[in-house]
Amino acid sequence: MALVNPHGGGALKPLLLEGSALTAEQARARTLPQLKVSSREAGDIIMLGIGGFTPLDGFMTRADWEGVCDGMKMTNGLFWPIPVTLSTDDEAIKAGSDIALADGETGEILATMKVNEQYTIDKAHECMEVYKTTDMEHPGVKMVMAQGKYNLAGAIKVLSTGGFKEKYGEQFMTPAETRAKFQEIGWTRVAAFQTRNPMHRSHEYLAKIAIETMDGVLVHSLLGALKPGDIPAEVRSEAISVLVDNYFAPNTVIQAGYPLDMRYAGPREALLHALFRQNYGCSHLIVGRDHAGVGDFYGPFDAQKIFDEIPKDALETKNMNIDWTFWCNKCGGMASQRTCPHTKDDRILLSGTKVRSMLSEGQDLPVEFSRPEVAKVLQKYYAGLSAEENVKVELKGHSAR
Repeated sequence: MALVNPHGGGALKPLLLEGSALTAEQARARTLPQLKVSSREAGDIIMLGIGGFTPLDGFMTRADWEGVCDGMKMTNGLFWPIPVTLSTDDEAIKAGSDIALADGETGEILATMKVNEQYTIDKAHECMEVYKTTDMEHPGVKMVMAQGKYNLAGAIKVLSTGGFKEKYGEQFMTPAETRAKFQEIGWTRVAAFQTRNPMHRSHEYLAKIAIETMDGVLVHSLLGALKPGDIPAEVRSEAISVLVDNYFAPNTVIQAGYPLDMRYAGPREALLHALFRQNYGCSHLIVGRDHAGVGDFYGPFDAQKIFDEIPKDALETKNMNIDWTFWCNKCGGMASQRTCPHTKDDRILLSGTKVRSMLSEGQDLPVEFSRPEVAKVLQKYYAGLSAEENVKVELKGHSAR
């Protein structure tokens, strides 16, 4: 057996320049008008650069935006579940413009772009189609509504990975690198586990269910922008490492990270997670309760159901649906609704929000919630936070897994 093909059926398409081409384009970029991009747009640029968004060559046209919003399909027929767009309020940037795209926070030039279209969109329409709401309490809706007046379409040349490689080292793996690693160790059936949290007992259980039928699991952590109360990636990485070292069989887990911000699009984002995991070489995506959800905007298993609503050939990477998982006192361990015959009174439901809340209040995590080695890492982090920072954890919870 071989690894799944990159999305679109061809080869990986990284847009990051190298060698003399990179040097020449960096020099040219310094002569171009600059557009500062948002954190979400910067993450998209880096994903385009490393091939995570294969086979896209840049930001979407209006026709592609409309096709993706309304039918999850680009004009060339390619399945794509969420628009990948770039916005501005600068009316001077029109079709034919050459611009440099700079990180809005650091000022680093990330890419150059040949603009082939400037267009306006109905932001509320995008929100209703992608997020199923226009409620400004939804962080994804807030993100879209804050975009500039115009969208810009065009191919880009990527010049940087935005410091992710320097900050995270070997944890920041490109699709080419994960594929090479899987081939080196002989994995072809690989399940991706999406997370922006340290892994509590329920997460551990999900990964181990997958390992029973897969060659291994890629624990794939979000490295992009965080919400108030989220745990930084370096702390998550340490917590996941001690869990894997102490409670997983050797050579069954690879830990890596990717540079996107969460969109919190629930079902649509679950499809995007599967799509780019296909580019990373994963044959399956673990989809549990409220995958990529936020608050009460989606049903607990809407992200599983949406995979039944797309064409069978839309993605090679398939969903691995796992039911609601919990600690059952009568079972004496982790279980799911499919395996446990007992009542809700016997069950302890786990969530990243609940774990963060307990830690912020200085509470010890019971063994039903977290392995002691993991709890120790997290308690050390929370002990170093100020009282003001701990209060942020009490904000309305967001779930990415």
